[in-house]
Amino acid sequence: MKIIESKFSNQILKFVENKLGNIFFFNHIAVVELHEGVHFDIKNASLIIDELTSYFGNSKPFGVVANRINSYSINLIETPLIKEKAKNFFAYGVVGHDLASKMNAEIENKFCVSEKIDFDNLNEAIKIVYNRVINSGLFRQAK
Repeated sequence: MKIIESKFSNQILKFVENKLGNIFFFNHIAVVELHEGVHFDIKNASLIIDELTSYFGNSKPFGVVANRINSYSINLIETPLIKEKAKNFFAYGVVGHDLASKMNAEIENKFCVSEKIDFDNLNEAIKIVYNRVINSGLFRQAK
């Protein structure tokens, strides 16, 4: 399910589309829906990270939910390098909608050293990622 087809559609505060995909901004989180066939790596990560930084700034903690409505690839080895570009990027979740995207989300989960990131639906992912941001020590410091 696309975010604009969900119960969260009326809470979208800003929308940006670029050649990698669509970014939907909420309070403290963004939902990213990459386009079919995109390869996300350190070379093109700035197309998403620059939008996130423009919206959230450099100190306000935020989370991202990757809504895997399309098939795309991510260079997981570069994940730490991508994370370094957005210092206040605090929480992450991936929603898989079919068997392939759920398997990819599980693989991404293996590369995260913190909490579980793979979720079965948008509601669960948004709720948990939002709560991780709000309950973080980073959030309390940014207030």
